[in-house]
Amino acid sequence: MSVKGPRVGLFVTCLVDLFRPTVGFAAVKLLEDAGCTVEVPATQVCCGQPAYNSGDRADTKAIARNVIQAFDGFDYVVAPSGSCAGMIREHYAELFQDEPDTLMRAHHLGKRAYELVSFLVDVLGVKNVEARYEGTVTYHDSCSGLRELGVKAQPRTLLAGVQGLALKELPGAETCCGFGGTFCVKYPEISNRMVGDKARDVARTGADTLLAGDLGCLMNMAGKFTRDGLDVKVRHVAEVLAGMTADVPPIGRAK
Repeated sequence: MSVKGPRVGLFVTCLVDLFRPTVGFAAVKLLEDAGCTVEVPATQVCCGQPAYNSGDRADTKAIARNVIQAFDGFDYVVAPSGSCAGMIREHYAELFQDEPDTLMRAHHLGKRAYELVSFLVDVLGVKNVEARYEGTVTYHDSCSGLRELGVKAQPRTLLAGVQGLALKELPGAETCCGFGGTFCVKYPEISNRMVGDKARDVARTGADTLLAGDLGCLMNMAGKFTRDGLDVKVRHVAEVLAGMTADVPPIGRAK
């Protein structure tokens, strides 16, 4: 008698939906290969973090209510983004301190919400994936995943099993790339200085590919690389782990 795996609701994220759907397909593949039943609720919207970081609590609460409803009934909610997963897991409950019923649902959702790679390693116990990537990569630890969710060793654990891949650690891997959601809009000069420092650190590794787990960070760094003429490919870690790099160009490139 076969045992059914967990029923997972995939939180796609706005950026993946609009700019890099391959990351979503890679997440589905990784989860299904690990034995999960994966569904993508059609009514999901933004996690609400831009509104939350801007101090717009009314709209954030409205968005959070939608997400809580959309993902009701799943065993887990998984996102290919530490930023969005961190918003759901760490901040939804504080929005509803004056609404006991919704507060309970927000707590319940938060306990079931995970970033993709940490879910694979920490919850499902995945230690290896069947993938090949010919190249030398370096890895940027995105702020929310690292600081809110403790995502650090998990991607490196899985990358170690990818055939053909060599990992060179990035100096200042834990330092912000300067994206920071609305931070790069509010403080563009500081943001550009920060991503410039990151680009120089990446160049010093000699790696031909930069990986990370948050698309916002990746798009920010890919844009800087293009402007500065740095020939380093940029990809979401899920694409490499799922073996889905052959038919999609690196982020920010046409081919």
